[in-house]
Amino acid sequence: MKFDMHNHMEDMVRDKMPAVLDGMPSVCRCERCELDRVAIALNRLPPRYVVTKEGKLYARIAQMQNQVEADVVRAITDAALLVEQNPFHEEENI
Repeated sequence: MKFDMHNHMEDMVRDKMPAVLDGMPSVCRCERCELDRVAIALNRLPPRYVVTKEGKLYARIAQMQNQVEADVVRAITDAALLVEQNPFHEEENI
C-alpha cells in the first residue's frame, strides 16, 4: 500500500477562497496573486497533515468546526488585502 502525505489545510484554503474573494471584487485574479494569497494564508494557519484514510476523515471533521472555518476565512481575507496592497506582479501583466 502506498501512502501519501497531504496538508489538508491547503484544501480548506483553496475550497473557501472563491467564496471569500466574491466579496472582494477589486482583488487581482491573476495566477501570481492567487498563489501569493494561498501561500500567505497557509503560512498563517496551522498545518493539518494527513497520511491515512482515517487521518483524512479526522481532518474533514476538524474542518467542520466553526473556529477552524473562521480562522481560514480570516487568513484568506488578510492575505487578499495584503496582496492587493502589495502585488508582486508587473502592472502590464494584469
